[in-house]
Amino acid sequence: MTSVLIATGQSLQRVGLRMLLESQSDLTVAGEAAHGPQAVRLSALLRPDVVLLDGRSTGADTVETVRRLAHAPDGHAPHVLLLTSGDDTQPYGALRAGAAGHLPEDATADELVAAVRVVAAGDVVVSPGLTRALIDAVRSGRAVGDSAPGNRLDTLTGRERDVLTAVASGDSNAEIADRLSIAPTTVKSHVSNILTKIGARGRVQAVVFAYESGLVRPTQHVLHA
Repeated sequence: MTSVLIATGQSLQRVGLRMLLESQSDLTVAGEAAHGPQAVRLSALLRPDVVLLDGRSTGADTVETVRRLAHAPDGHAPHVLLLTSGDDTQPYGALRAGAAGHLPEDATADELVAAVRVVAAGDVVVSPGLTRALIDAVRSGRAVGDSAPGNRLDTLTGRERDVLTAVASGDSNAEIADRLSIAPTTVKSHVSNILTKIGARGRVQAVVFAYESGLVRPTQHVLHA
């Protein structure tokens, strides 16, 4: 059973999200928060698997909320799924802070439920909006980490680069295994090695790294989505 903490400042939205999530046999709502600091406190207390965070209504500093959730001092780091509006300028910063992905406000109920399951499994929700946020950041020169990404890219083997490219495309371990004709356990081992070598905490930070390092380059075909 996957437990979810709902964090949104809109009371009606909390009711609707609770009803949607609890209608699924494999999902349960651990609690509800109305703002960022409350979400952080309840996450430490309830230890949910996923925090569904509406960055538009839980306070001005969404990035800081994500960072505190993803880097909890007690070691429990829930997967943070961010809900954003079309003109939200914070997705890139939230991704670097530790969010596991984001969904636009017009996502369907089925898309939201599927996204919760994906991030709970440790995978990344790579929506067109997430891809666009990464591309915009790379093109504007904002995608600069603490150390040169290119240097860390050089530590990866050819196969690890193939796996990281597939991760950046949003493929699951099973899909990567099928694409590269290797065992899922081998993919899992490669992903673990990649995260260690590039200093990433999770798959979404690996996606950010793939763009920052130039392994995955912005291309026009993703912008029409």
